[in-house]
Amino acid sequence: MNDRSPAGEAAYPRDYETLREMILEQRSVLPKRIAQVAAYALDNPDEIAFGTTASIAASAGVQPSTLIRFAQQLGFDGFTSLQSVFRERLRERNTTYEERLAALRDEAQNGATNRAMLDGFLAASVRSLDVMARSVDEATLDRAVGILARAETLYILAKRRSFPVASYLGYALGKLHVRSQIIESASGLQPEIIGFATPRDAVIAVSFSPYAPATIDEVRVLHERGVPIVAITDSAFSPLAQFAAVWFEVAESDFSGFRSLGATMALAMTLAVGCAEERRRLAG
Repeated sequence: MNDRSPAGEAAYPRDYETLREMILEQRSVLPKRIAQVAAYALDNPDEIAFGTTASIAASAGVQPSTLIRFAQQLGFDGFTSLQSVFRERLRERNTTYEERLAALRDEAQNGATNRAMLDGFLAASVRSLDVMARSVDEATLDRAVGILARAETLYILAKRRSFPVASYLGYALGKLHVRSQIIESASGLQPEIIGFATPRDAVIAVSFSPYAPATIDEVRVLHERGVPIVAITDSAFSPLAQFAAVWFEVAESDFSGFRSLGATMALAMTLAVGCAEERRRLAG
């Protein structure tokens, strides 16, 4: 197969969004190790831009030669050519928040005040919200709201760091008179709760890397029962994405290693209120 254009130039993707779409299109047919690199690249684009072949391979858990094979799979002549696309992404991106976060991290390391810490978390949340504002597809949002609005009962599944999202959704949906059930039980009755779910219901599932094993197992069971799943996660390679009828990719920025839930909560609020409004429209 000739991977060069008539002008003799390589027909590889020249910008990050095109590259990302190509990776997503090929994800189901990529060999295991190359798929592992692809998942790491989409989850850690800054590391791909700045790292060395050796450091990236170590972080991704593969051999350096796998990075070269990954690049060639996408039409590049080597890993350096692919890396240039990730570097261009950084040059094109507005770096205001990144620069501010970097400065605040330096302050934190030098014994900054509590106010500086607050500013850092606020800046991280603002950046997460800014990314979501530019990345959420309206058609995907409408489809998710439609699935939730037509469900008899909404099951909510989120554990560990994501559990505050489940708590909020349970509260908000109750106030909006939408029947819901959080899949959580101090007595270990999660399997029994899941057992009540049918294809006439729907699930909102939330999990981020490192994904809670119990969340993945329960999502798999619900999927096998034919229950439609709307997932909020952080990567196209997330285990949740493969089971979801609709899924959203949310990239929460961090400050000093701590990630907020600002963008995730904004999306959860939208799904809850949108669901209630659509149910009201359908009933009218």
